[in-house]
Amino acid sequence: MTATAMLKLVGDEAVVPPPHSSPKFTEAKPVAVSGANVVKVAVETSKRPSQLVPRLRGMLAAIWPPLAFLAILLVMWQVAAARPGASLPAPTQIWADSHELIVNPFFDNGGTDKGLGLHVFASLQRVALGYTLAGIVGIALGTLVGGSALFMRGLDPIFQILRTVPPLAWLPISLAAFRDGHPSAIFVIFITAVWPVIMNTATGIRNIPEDYRNVARVLNLNPFEYFTRIMVPAAAPYIFTGLRIGIGLSWLAIVAAEMLIGGVGIGFFIWDAWNSSLISDIIVALVYVGLVGFMLDRAVALAGRLVTRGTSAQ
Repeated sequence: MTATAMLKLVGDEAVVPPPHSSPKFTEAKPVAVSGANVVKVAVETSKRPSQLVPRLRGMLAAIWPPLAFLAILLVMWQVAAARPGASLPAPTQIWADSHELIVNPFFDNGGTDKGLGLHVFASLQRVALGYTLAGIVGIALGTLVGGSALFMRGLDPIFQILRTVPPLAWLPISLAAFRDGHPSAIFVIFITAVWPVIMNTATGIRNIPEDYRNVARVLNLNPFEYFTRIMVPAAAPYIFTGLRIGIGLSWLAIVAAEMLIGGVGIGFFIWDAWNSSLISDIIVALVYVGLVGFMLDRAVALAGRLVTRGTSAQ
């Protein structure tokens, strides 16, 4: 029977019979729906505001405060730098001096004469290698230290000492060991980013609730199953906290290391611009460094929210 046949009109009332497909209903009273009420509900539904408008308002509320403060900062900067004898160029002067660098960041004239986009890409390649190694080694060592009291007593004091060494202090050692700037920079990134990953992973492993361990014993999970089903999911918020700290330190380390090792990279670009007294180019490069660092941090934070379903480390 069609829906039209099932709908019986009684005067001004629409009578809807009970659903016969369900075996629970043996007898039920018809439900009366007034035709006027149906029209009223339809009109009210059509008057509901679209979800797009609240979303646009939320985006605008999140965007306009930083834009407003940025505009105020630029105006103050322009006024301060426009005075005679100012040591830094004004924003309008930066645009005039570095216009080509800003509008065409991917030019390649050979050698190290490249646009900022290509320098940033070269730096990101080094960061990707060093950071990936730091993540793998850091999670493995953190799991070992957090899960074993013996390794905790043996390795934790060593880690606490080594993590206080400044990143650039490792550069001479890495240059002596690898005798090349590219692997040396990757090593500096690795040694800088690995410590927060180790520490946070170990903390997350130690804070696994005892109930989770009891469940693993009841289910008789083998070590691999316990690692993948219990340890990693429970410690994931702590692990991603360490990874997020590590990506920021990696980006800081590569900029500093490239100033010394030379070659293509955003750090080398800044140092070369300083040697050429191109202050406007340096300021443009610093804007690039800040934007890329912000995007890297947001990317790792987003991955952490997706993996941990919004759970944060306490």
